[in-house]
Amino acid sequence: MMHSTPPSRPFFARSLTSVLPLCLLLCGAAQAQTVASPPPAPAASAPASARQVPEQTTRHIVVEDASTRIDEVRVGSETKSITVKPKDGMPAYDVAPASGERTWKVLGF
Repeated sequence: MMHSTPPSRPFFARSLTSVLPLCLLLCGAAQAQTVASPPPAPAASAPASARQVPEQTTRHIVVEDASTRIDEVRVGSETKSITVKPKDGMPAYDVAPASGERTWKVLGF
């Protein structure tokens, strides 16, 4: 009858010693990243009433085809809202301009 000798350390301990340095390295790298502070605002040389701020234009853009109608609102060059209205009886949904994520209005009241 042969007796095998057990490993010096259990499996989880061996895998932990190989993963632990990697985790510490990743944590250190994440903490080393710093966010740059925004530059200080320049001192106001003229009063606010004397400065001319160009007024941003608001545009309502409608794109329509056989199956959908897309309403988009832009202020200046930034898209503020996108609403998609399918014509086949499905409910309308909004698209987040930044991420493209769709959201449905379940209870509209």
